Amino acid sequence: MTDDAREPGPETDQPAVTPPAAAKGRFALSGTVLGGAAVAMSAVALALSAAPYLSGGFGGKVRDYLISNPQVLDEVLAARETMESQSRVQTINAAAAANPALLAADARDPAFGPANAKVTVIEFFDFRCPGCKAVAPEYRALMAAHPDVRFVFKDWPILDRGEDVSSQYAARAALAAHQQGKYLAVYDSLMAERALDRASIDRILADNGVDMARANAAISAPEMTRHVTDIHAAAAALGLQGTPTFFINGVASPGIDPREVGALIEAAKKKG
Repeated sequence: MTDDAREPGPETDQPAVTPPAAAKGRFALSGTVLGGAAVAMSAVALALSAAPYLSGGFGGKVRDYLISNPQVLDEVLAARETMESQSRVQTINAAAAANPALLAADARDPAFGPANAKVTVIEFFDFRCPGCKAVAPEYRALMAAHPDVRFVFKDWPILDRGEDVSSQYAARAALAAHQQGKYLAVYDSLMAERALDRASIDRILADNGVDMARANAAISAPEMTRHVTDIHAAAAALGLQGTPTFFINGVASPGIDPREVGALIEAAKKKG
């Protein structure tokens, strides 16, 4: 499952960040998809209710068949969701192909692996995203299994609501840790923490040996605001609809399963 991309609310203790509003919905299973499914189900329900009144026997036969085989409705809805997901991925890939600069190397982003790697994987994520947390261990295992691949982290905080700015603070804290060479340790700890707030994030930084005075200065710096805002702008321009979203050599993965990402990495290696 992925999480909706929404414009974060105003911040309290950090400089305000007002990124472009990203599209509502989900990447692998979106609110748009669920809305479409509801419409489809309503249409089927209407057809079932109207079938007895249709002239001829066809409507009755359809009704009887669907009642006897309700799994067909699940198949119809699954097919619709697949089609809509594929359409969204195609739109994202078209945007990425039209403007390669959106995924170009950015020295501010945490990146690991050879700079001249033939394969580059980019992840847009939020530290509070349940899907991101679920796949993080396997994703980190992918990094260990592919030392010849470049892995880039795009800290994209999208889950803040109102005065709760924990996603924004976590992203800034991790990027501040990156400036001290401690990004991956902090990334792992933030992903493992079930409930993130400012206190738990600060504890994680301290537990991983981050200099808190330097980190606090970096978190509130205008340069940090520009960096996070630029990530929001790139995500909006790409039409991303949720986290996590993975790109392999500039092409979006249709799903978030690390095994699928791993298969795409292998395919990209073979392609050269």
